[in-house]
Amino acid sequence: MIQVSISRGKLLVVDDDRLVLATLTHGLAQAGFEVFDADNGDDAILLAREHRPDLALLDIRMQGKSGFDVAAYLREYCQTPFMFLSAFSDEATVKQVHDLGAVAYLVKPLDIGQIVPAVEAALTQVSEQAAATGPRNVQSASHSDSDFLPTVVAMAVGILMHRHGVDRVAALSRLQRMATEQGQTPVLQAQALIHALEVLARSGPQ
Repeated sequence: MIQVSISRGKLLVVDDDRLVLATLTHGLAQAGFEVFDADNGDDAILLAREHRPDLALLDIRMQGKSGFDVAAYLREYCQTPFMFLSAFSDEATVKQVHDLGAVAYLVKPLDIGQIVPAVEAALTQVSEQAAATGPRNVQSASHSDSDFLPTVVAMAVGILMHRHGVDRVAALSRLQRMATEQGQTPVLQAQALIHALEVLARSGPQ
């Protein structure tokens, strides 16, 4: 576990790839989060029960309990919101992610610069839902299609929230306005925004 003195929230990160797990844990801790990590589903459940994280980041396909198994437990017994980070984006996987009530679904490979804004967006969404449904009752709320944004849109919304200091609704509205101005769909506009950010990151400081 990596901790910081001033926490922006408690996160549980679960991935059976030790390198990915270490990278995520370190990056999120550096971003100011208190991070608990596990490389298997059983340990993840124990940590969730002990520490009650604000959000869990789950890999899907792991040895033993899958990310779906962990998510189902978190929803049923801990009322812990969760998002998925997975290399798989087939229709069946996406449907199960949606049915479980994930607050976000990001497709690997991802770098920490993409994940942090997505985590911030997810935590904001969780806070908004908690305000409407009561604390620790987020997953029992109805999960509409409008809450579950396509991966690239959720990432773009998180980036806009981080960059402009606005909430999720305002960031989504900004993205939709940009798409309208460019004459394209929000998904395509989100892809363009993320691509531009990646190009800027690769170019580095001038």
